[in-house]
Amino acid sequence: MPVVREFRLPDLGEGLTGAEVVRWMVEVGEVIAVDQAVVEVETAKAVVEVPCPYGGVVTARYGAEGEEIAVGAPLVTVAVASGVGFEVAVAGPGGSGGSGGSGAPGGPDAPGAAVERPLVGYGVAESRGVRRRRVGAAAVVAPAAVAAPVAARAVAAPVVVPVISPLVRRLAREQGVDLAGLIGSGPDGLIMRADVERAVAAGVAAPAAVTVGAAAGSGATVASGAPAAEQVVPLRGLRKAVAEKLGRSHREIPAATCWVDVDATELMALRRQLNATPGPKVSVLALLARICTVALARFPDLNSSVTADGSGIVRHSAVHLGFAAQGERGLVVPVVRDAQARSTEQLGEELGRLTEAVRSGTLTPAELTGGTFTLNNYGVFGVDGSTPILNHPEAAMLGVGRIVAKPWVREGELAVREVTQLSFTFDHRVCDGGTAGGFLRFVADCVERPGMLLRQL
Repeated sequence: MPVVREFRLPDLGEGLTGAEVVRWMVEVGEVIAVDQAVVEVETAKAVVEVPCPYGGVVTARYGAEGEEIAVGAPLVTVAVASGVGFEVAVAGPGGSGGSGGSGAPGGPDAPGAAVERPLVGYGVAESRGVRRRRVGAAAVVAPAAVAAPVAARAVAAPVVVPVISPLVRRLAREQGVDLAGLIGSGPDGLIMRADVERAVAAGVAAPAAVTVGAAAGSGATVASGAPAAEQVVPLRGLRKAVAEKLGRSHREIPAATCWVDVDATELMALRRQLNATPGPKVSVLALLARICTVALARFPDLNSSVTADGSGIVRHSAVHLGFAAQGERGLVVPVVRDAQARSTEQLGEELGRLTEAVRSGTLTPAELTGGTFTLNNYGVFGVDGSTPILNHPEAAMLGVGRIVAKPWVREGELAVREVTQLSFTFDHRVCDGGTAGGFLRFVADCVERPGMLLRQL
């Protein structure tokens, strides 16, 4: 007889307390293999696939798409084989094997072993190739004492919409497009981003009448007593984590900001010279990242953080450089590990890789944590200056505005130069204004006279 195992949402790392269900990858009654991904969830850090350590028949799922599940709460239940009869029943018409494991006689995955497998990670590549199989009504008969409570707690299977990408679902949700009414242009009718964009252009939206219950299912609830046009959008996932982190930073860190206008003409000329030679292209961000690592070597107090109890300052030996990047999930800060040990080209390659991961929504939690200093290029938004909130618990952040042609006095004469504004926000507990001003002035001098970097290389 099968044994029903309950799989709970595991701790996905970095102290996360819950995750939002983005997409169920299996259905009730489906046969799954050991370590097959069963659900895609969005945490405060990334969208990840969660594999189940049990192989067998899915008997229940907990949580609808868009619902948040706490770490340790039930995720799915699986009827696991405990005898040869069950193994034969799920083997399929050919009777060629079970639903998971190596199938070696007497091995840990053999029928009857019922060995719990550890969770191996955020998703297993092999799980994408597993063919879904459904067990007929006569194939498996679970004990009534077990099946009844499981069925009572099971979540009704939602309408299956052929959408794989969580980014496409999010776009449709934000634009009010009803995916159930679309015909996908991808393989097997898969709904692509272009299909949603065409529907938006054509004015195809979800039904206009929104009740409290319907809004809750889509991630928003109508405020009690508020006009029909107003909605309260709950803070979940990334937005909730950002709100909590920025709020904590603003409350706990006595931050100060200083800034300076600099002539970036020579830096831009250097970039053009580098990109005129064979090899990877060098971005302005890569050059600024290299300048930051050199500056932090001269001013190590700024590559630090205050301890949780406020009793000391941790000075970090390595520069893990975070940089602000805008993706479809909002503003995130991926981290370049050991930036001080990378050349300008290597910095550029890693910045490019992480930026592409931001755009595709494939960043892992590890790539979004552990930063010690942040470089914020808000010039891409067409603005000159900013006074950003520090990325807690970091002690400093360098901001760069747009680089634009402006009149500039150089060597006593008026000229048109490429000018930008640098702003530097720092934790006043780790240093005083002299250290912050010295750091910013050094960075400005390197931007205006990039040849200075040769002394540091």
